[in-house]
Amino acid sequence: MVPREQTSDGADKKNSVWILDNAIDNPMDQEAEKLRNTQREKKISTLLLLRLAFQSLGVVFGDLGTSPLYVFYNTFPNGVKDPEDVIGALSVIIYSLTLIPLIKYIFIVSRANDSGQGGTFALYSLLCRHANINTIPNQDRTDEELTTYSRSIFDEHSFAAKTKRWLEGQRHRKSILLILVIVGSCMVIGDGILTPAISVLSATGGIKLDQPKMSDEVVVLVSVIILVGLFSIQHHGTDKIAWLFAPVVFLWFLLIGGIGIINICKYDTHVLKAFSPIYIYRYFKRGGIDGWTSLGGIMLSITGTEAVFADLSHFPVPAIQIAFTVVVFPSLLLAYSGQAAYLIKNSDHVVDLFYSSIPESIYWPVFLVATAAAVVASQATISATFSLIKQALALGCFPRVKVVHTSKKYLQQIYIPDINWILMILCVAVTAGFKNQTQIGNASGTAVAIVMLVTTFLMILIMILVWRCHWTLVVIFTVLSLIVEGTYFTAVLFKVNQGGWVPLAIAATFFVIMYVWHYGMVKRYEFEMHSKVSMAYILGLGPSLGLVRVPGIGLVYTELAKGVPPIFSHFITNLPAIHSVVIFVCVKYLPVYTVPEEERFLVRRIGPKNFHMFRCVARYGYKDLHKKDDDFEEKLFENLHMFVRLEYLMEECSESEISLYGQQTQQSNCEEWPPNDDNNSLTLSSIVDLTISSVGSIMPAESPVHLSARGSVASNRGNHGQNESNEIEFLNSCRAAGIVHILGNTVVQARRGSNLFKKIAINYVYALLRKMCRENSVIFNVPHESLLNVGQVFYV
Repeated sequence: MVPREQTSDGADKKNSVWILDNAIDNPMDQEAEKLRNTQREKKISTLLLLRLAFQSLGVVFGDLGTSPLYVFYNTFPNGVKDPEDVIGALSVIIYSLTLIPLIKYIFIVSRANDSGQGGTFALYSLLCRHANINTIPNQDRTDEELTTYSRSIFDEHSFAAKTKRWLEGQRHRKSILLILVIVGSCMVIGDGILTPAISVLSATGGIKLDQPKMSDEVVVLVSVIILVGLFSIQHHGTDKIAWLFAPVVFLWFLLIGGIGIINICKYDTHVLKAFSPIYIYRYFKRGGIDGWTSLGGIMLSITGTEAVFADLSHFPVPAIQIAFTVVVFPSLLLAYSGQAAYLIKNSDHVVDLFYSSIPESIYWPVFLVATAAAVVASQATISATFSLIKQALALGCFPRVKVVHTSKKYLQQIYIPDINWILMILCVAVTAGFKNQTQIGNASGTAVAIVMLVTTFLMILIMILVWRCHWTLVVIFTVLSLIVEGTYFTAVLFKVNQGGWVPLAIAATFFVIMYVWHYGMVKRYEFEMHSKVSMAYILGLGPSLGLVRVPGIGLVYTELAKGVPPIFSHFITNLPAIHSVVIFVCVKYLPVYTVPEEERFLVRRIGPKNFHMFRCVARYGYKDLHKKDDDFEEKLFENLHMFVRLEYLMEECSESEISLYGQQTQQSNCEEWPPNDDNNSLTLSSIVDLTISSVGSIMPAESPVHLSARGSVASNRGNHGQNESNEIEFLNSCRAAGIVHILGNTVVQARRGSNLFKKIAINYVYALLRKMCRENSVIFNVPHESLLNVGQVFYV
């Protein structure tokens, strides 16, 4: 047991110790209760895991599951010349599904999630926490104390530490890594355009088998109508109809697996010899360059694998692993084997292979389920694209666009109107422009190959820095991945002039947008950091800041988490008055998936107390949504009041130590702000910790020193309590007088003497993007009547 204080002035401490005592009373009862809860949770978790595995079929595996609609047609666009080629192609498909989706993604890459979040930017965020590779240096040491900011500690002589130092050593290495991430993300966006086109077009194309006189234009028109309808309902969200996704896709997998078994038994059971890898060697030896280029079509059998990783946030990894190994993987193997068995006996049906291999009695039910599954697959890629754009937006790699949460229950379900309509226009253009599966398939294969290579390179760093694997495991993973994916990549290069240029063009456009925006953000941040106002200048102005302090609160928005921004000096230079209380508000996104509400706000005091200047840093993860509204404002002031109270409490405890020991062990905050206000940065949790440690250091027993000091301590407490009450009253009166939101309306231009690339990027592309994107006042939802814009030109 912990000894309890019995002194009258230790009431607070007594209460806190009583809570601690209760926490450790009856340890045997707690252990028994813990064991019972564990057993109960184990039973529940098993059922819950199976239910989540079922639900993941509709959200995660729709794209991968609809690949049998078009794989063999894109593999043999000119027909089948030798039945052995079908066996060889099937063997390549089997081992591609085994090596890439099953082993690499489901059991290796999925473990590299960022607290359940997947995708290229999630991997990049994970790396940013383990190495200083973030190109915008806006992080603070207090950010690393967040509960969601997990990172590993390296031995200085380890291979991981050497790799970390190598990455951090040169700025261009950080830029190359960021470029790699952006390229992979752009390819995922391109796949989000191509997958709906090829899935819906392939599914609706089956109607021609029953209606052979129907023209291709009618099929394309039907596909376009379905796609337009799909994109038009995105703003409603998928919450209301998501419960249908899993049954539809589950039924789809049962149908294609069952049809596969029927076709294997009916046409050719010898097709199962394709499970021997020797037929891969024979396929390439016999086919030569044609066999090599056919890999562009075979690769479509693993499209959607990258979407599985991007949609990882919806379900736990074990649920996805169960769903894939128990349902998806066996069904796909049976489906492809059954199609191969049918194709060997009916080599002239390669164009409409999927629908031709269906028994006539269930043709129309399968057609309806296939169309529904294609829509679900399209929805999965659209949702993955929205999620990726949200991550890029939070990490400063995409212009400010409107993000809408379509569900109060599921925060990961978002809708981005601007991106939605861009995707719809491009998707309809691809569908109507190509009019056939082959060219769209070639385009999709190119995008998937590049995404997989990017994921492999990022996984190498994850294995070294995060997992700290032995170098032999890293080499084995790298070699095997590059052999398979490099082979596919070289094959899709032959398809560039046959539709493969489409994702390259789309990715190039999005890459310019994302990289130039990030480049402009970095240059702007560097200018503000270089031009920030010194504390000596602020102190020289005095408590009135050399101006008339009018009643009210001024919220000055800035991207700087440290120092006073240049917009403030520009403001007080050109205007004769400033508000009685000035709060610098910085909304900052960190490389974490979320920041808990209780750890979101970081409050600091700038300068002496009579200056009434504060900084409030609101920290968000890339999955969080910042919405500047009354709730945000209310929480800001709640944290400000709590900061003031705890600040005075800490000073009280510090002065108690002075009275007790005759020396100061904890400086008060008013003496900490020079030379850097960052020394005075305290989260609520850190203040509480310091307070508890200070209280705990007070002598527990009565002593002459203690007795003589008690009168002065009580007097100091009364003074501090009065001062605290006065400052909180002052803050409330200023808030009642009115709040003005001060935003910088800056123009960024390249300085004279800059190179041509910088001038084009900053003066034209970045300037155009800033005009097209949403303004800060709209992002923060600032009331127009309380908005004050301060114009300034930044020469970067």
